[in-house]
Amino acid sequence: VQLVESGGGFVQPGGSLRLTCEASGFTFSTSPMIWARQAPGKGLEWVAIAYTDGKTWYTGSVKGRFTISRDNAKNTVNLQMNSLNPDDTAVYYCVRLPDNTRGQGTQVTVSS
Repeated sequence: VQLVESGGGFVQPGGSLRLTCEASGFTFSTSPMIWARQAPGKGLEWVAIAYTDGKTWYTGSVKGRFTISRDNAKNTVNLQMNSLNPDDTAVYYCVRLPDNTRGQGTQVTVSS
């Protein structure tokens, strides 16, 4: 199982970023996929889930700002992040359920 995240970076408040996770080594279409984040000094927080039936879930603080999407043909899951604020600063991870395998993460920094 391999999960490779990309797309992180530095952005000013109000800006946008699009994260991509490329998955391999397992049957992607049958695995719920999560974007999670870990801010400095804090635990891992689930941000968004893309279920296999097309349904999605978001934690309250990102509803209306973030959009998760999956492409089963490309084995990718994306996270479109809009209206970013400094509280969104964290390392973002792609996580596979049910075993919680995750990638190396990509840093997102929101600062003026």
